[in-house]
Amino acid sequence: MSGSVAIVLAAGKGTRMKSRRPKVLHEVCGSSMLDHVLAALRASGVSDITAVVNPELRPAVEARGVETVVQDPQNGTGHAVALAMAARGGGSQPVLIVSADMPLLSSTLVAEVVATRGRDDADLALVTARVPLPTNFGRIVRAGQAIVKIVERADASPQEIEIDEVNAGVYCFDGRALLRHLRALRPNNAQGELYLTDCIAGIARDGGRISTVLWPDYRDVMGINTRIELAAAREEMQRRILDAHMLAGVTVIDPKGTYVDAGVSIEPDVTLFPQTHLRGTTAVATGCSVGPDTLIDDSALGRDVTVTYSVVKDTRIGSGVSVGPFAHLRAGTVVEEGAHVGNFVELKKTRMGRRSKAGHLAYLGDATLGENVNIGAGTITCNYDGEKKHPTSIGEGAFIGSNSSLVAPVSVGKGALVGAGAVVIRDVADRERVVGNPARQLVKKTISPEPE
Repeated sequence: MSGSVAIVLAAGKGTRMKSRRPKVLHEVCGSSMLDHVLAALRASGVSDITAVVNPELRPAVEARGVETVVQDPQNGTGHAVALAMAARGGGSQPVLIVSADMPLLSSTLVAEVVATRGRDDADLALVTARVPLPTNFGRIVRAGQAIVKIVERADASPQEIEIDEVNAGVYCFDGRALLRHLRALRPNNAQGELYLTDCIAGIARDGGRISTVLWPDYRDVMGINTRIELAAAREEMQRRILDAHMLAGVTVIDPKGTYVDAGVSIEPDVTLFPQTHLRGTTAVATGCSVGPDTLIDDSALGRDVTVTYSVVKDTRIGSGVSVGPFAHLRAGTVVEEGAHVGNFVELKKTRMGRRSKAGHLAYLGDATLGENVNIGAGTITCNYDGEKKHPTSIGEGAFIGSNSSLVAPVSVGKGALVGAGAVVIRDVADRERVVGNPARQLVKKTISPEPE
């Protein structure tokens, strides 16, 4: 793929999406349409990429490390490519052209069209596909086996509308041939725009060589213009993602009710129950059981973790941990090996030590727990004073009784005991026992013998 450059067409405003968000930034299985296309290009070996964008989209594209050219006003795909070629200073390199609204585009398809152009020494190689009619794709018009032109749906005759071989919108041009035919474009069509597809007719008229790659699955090149099409692309991509995980040893109880983003990593012998959602950069190690009705987002689960009916975001969970039901872990929480986070327990920016337990109805925020800590039902860390968040530290082996309030900043020492209902407003020393509101040291009373 070395020597090829790519132009990504992303200037369309996507008015049919009925959205304030630029069309190509709408997500499919965790990544935007644009990101899926860029990933396919880069995976195929193409790194020299220029995107044609509208002014609104430019900052988002440049943030992805891609050079941009603004098309404003928009005057068709031919105009967009001409702007990109001018910005690049022309050149004789092969030029790959794709649309940014094709989230199922694969690196295999990209590599094939580039290789076909090079192998045939063609002026152009393009991808075509056979699709169920009706469709809004441009039709491939042939004379025998040779391509004569591509006719857009708005300009097609009744006979041309019945053609089921369509233009997929993926091209690899010889750079010199592309420049030559871009200069000859005229807006002689129903839209009054400069069509890139008219370059194909020009190459055919001049006797140039046009090669085609008839792609077997039209879904790989489906473009997205409406939210209905967005949902269809998501459904197809999700099916492929789950199929790949199942073939790699993951059990998915109900594929139609399980949602896994493209960036998620799952090891073999993981079981996903219905209505499990794995999002972002989540990684799940072998032996885990996740769900039902569970969301894991940008988190890492160690070996043999169980998470049930719970929400886990931005959290690292060690091996052998059990979470739920109805737990909420978030904001940089770390749960170490063998710990237990029970029903209706929330951990926020908290580190829970090995084999520690919070079984029921607790809130631990901005807290650090040592090993073998027991958190009683109803315990909360009062970490917010109305202006700032403050930390709580609980030492190894400490026991926090039910309905206790730990008013941060505060520290509870190793082996300490906080009695049920205590309100702790000062530090508790190692092995100290405190009770009451405010909590005070529990002192054993000695009973004097009765006088004789």
